[in-house]
Amino acid sequence: MRLMKLVPDNTNIDFLRWKLFAVVTSLLLVGASIFCLATRGLNLGVDFAGGQMVQVTFAQPPQLDELRTRIGALGVGDPTIQEFGSPTTISIRVPRAQDETVEQANAIAASIRGSIAQNYPGSRIDSVETVTGKISEEFAWDGALSVLLAMLGVAAYIWIRFEWQFGLGGLVSLTHDFIIVMGFYSLTQIDFSLNAVAALLTLIGYSLNDTVVVYDRIRENLRKYRKMAIEPLLNLSVNETLSRTINTNGAVLVAITALLLLGPDVIYDLTIGIFVGVIIGTYSSIYVARFLLVPLGVGPDSFVPKDPISRAARGPRNETDDGARV
Repeated sequence: MRLMKLVPDNTNIDFLRWKLFAVVTSLLLVGASIFCLATRGLNLGVDFAGGQMVQVTFAQPPQLDELRTRIGALGVGDPTIQEFGSPTTISIRVPRAQDETVEQANAIAASIRGSIAQNYPGSRIDSVETVTGKISEEFAWDGALSVLLAMLGVAAYIWIRFEWQFGLGGLVSLTHDFIIVMGFYSLTQIDFSLNAVAALLTLIGYSLNDTVVVYDRIRENLRKYRKMAIEPLLNLSVNETLSRTINTNGAVLVAITALLLLGPDVIYDLTIGIFVGVIIGTYSSIYVARFLLVPLGVGPDSFVPKDPISRAARGPRNETDDGARV
């Protein structure tokens, strides 16, 4: 039986035809993401903001304004109350107080549980998370440091394996993806928790995998087609790896879509981050990581030895009777 191919072997798409459109699109997306981050910020989860988050399943959908008033009357600050997957499942988050101790945090969580049990019979406390200020600051620092080190490590790896232009192109591509995904979290105000950091780290590793494969094909073609101009060579390299990109990214998107539709709400901020990151990463791996090599000066002579010594310059090869070179 003949296998079905999503991308024919003779595919020859001129990706550079839309390079101006791609540049404008990237600038708009990055600019809009930075604007959202500056004006709206991130909806930091309890992991980073600190405080208490109580997830409750009610027997009947509660009136959110009434529930907010009752929780606020406990003197725990201005609570954030949202539906969590269904009208009967509610997430209650209260901010941490300044210099709040573990004992005080536990007392606040206990008062919230007691108020719900008293005013809403039949309700069930599904989970209680309490994070103090010191722990939330450690989480924020460790999360930011892990993302930064991962990005620098990826750039260093590509630099060592290929050339500095490839390393810089990979770093710019990762930064492009990172800013846009962060802008998506800011625009939608989805909780930005440790799950979101895990999504960003997954995106960095996944983007590295695709980038290295394509960069290796570009280097191979640079050595193979010495007289080919750099832009047609990049187009050729993209088309040759297009089947692999579509098959791999398509399979990942199918799995992530299943998690988005059927998976638990507790990992929604993780799955949505990976879903958006794969789409943006696929686009940037074509138009940012690869074609950024042109302005960085990569050309047909990039992988030519600096001072090649031809066989003619070395003179004829003389061998003794036993085959040894003299």
